[in-house]
Amino acid sequence: MSTPPPPGDRRRRPGQLEAQVITVLGAAAGPLTPGEVRDLLDPAGALSYSAVVTTLTRLHEKGSVTRHRDGRAFRYGALRDAAGLVAERMSRLLAEEPDRATVLRRFVGTLDDRDEQTLRALLREHPED
Repeated sequence: MSTPPPPGDRRRRPGQLEAQVITVLGAAAGPLTPGEVRDLLDPAGALSYSAVVTTLTRLHEKGSVTRHRDGRAFRYGALRDAAGLVAERMSRLLAEEPDRATVLRRFVGTLDDRDEQTLRALLREHPED
């Protein structure tokens, strides 16, 4: 799982809780209830149940998790991994920008050397048709 926020700063980066939830669901032996997800994410109990339910509901609406009723609760399972969520978010943001070339140019300009080399290698793996 990703690093928790520094002590005294309980705010998460956008999408961080979603990624943590997906990671927990992906590692589980089967679908989990929101309470089980919360307990695995934060055994100390600082994370609210409602934050987990809201996150799971949003992930379900995005098609990233399965959901089925089990008694009075729902059980959730992962359909994507955390990297898939980030890639999906990046694609949505790029789709909203009319000048995609400038966005991509600036994005590549922010990459460190290692990430840039990784991106170049990935692009070589998928040449144009």
